[in-house]
Amino acid sequence: MKVYHGSYIAIDEIDLDFCSVGKDFGKGFYVTKIFSQAQYWAKRKGRVRKTGGIVTEFEFDENICRIMKLNVLRFDGYNKEWLDFIVLNRRNNSEQQAHDYDIVEGPVANDDVSKRIVNYLNNEISSEEFLNDLIYEPSHQICFCTVQSLQSLELAKYKVDSKIITIDNEIVKALMTDYGITETEAADAHYSSATYTRLADEKTELYLKPWNKIYQMLLNELKM
Repeated sequence: MKVYHGSYIAIDEIDLDFCSVGKDFGKGFYVTKIFSQAQYWAKRKGRVRKTGGIVTEFEFDENICRIMKLNVLRFDGYNKEWLDFIVLNRRNNSEQQAHDYDIVEGPVANDDVSKRIVNYLNNEISSEEFLNDLIYEPSHQICFCTVQSLQSLELAKYKVDSKIITIDNEIVKALMTDYGITETEAADAHYSSATYTRLADEKTELYLKPWNKIYQMLLNELKM
């Protein structure tokens, strides 16, 4: 199965020591089978680090999980068990994992869901209210929690060409110069645009055009 990881850099080697605690499924390396979701995270992390963001593609071999008899937990959707597991890991501030699974797969607790989790943790709503209020949008994540689990994950290729990052940088600089705005404002305008969404999609081959042509498309979209 093809899976993707969105970040501000390309991933050549996975080191679990660099992974953070307090995440949905605990400390581990996260991927998704939904490419657009990985694109979103690449863009989000790239904006913080002032890059275009990069999506790295992997092949997840589930047969290896069976051969190695890895301990795998899967949630088919948002339910009470999923919520309890999320809370267990979100509350864990220790470097020690709060569970003993090698791989955990299930839905994502996005920003909106995370806000509701805070309400739940503060006893402002019940678990029933939490689940009833959820808006069910397609989401997916797999967390590789142990070194053994990483053996089922093989690096495939980079999905975002360096040309796109070069174009991003030129457009942000042009916005700053032409309109006297800050780098943050320029990056926000570019990365939140439909033009950038098309540029980041390699299938459109928009990255093959000169950057100033793409810049003009952005200006037309923003009516600047």
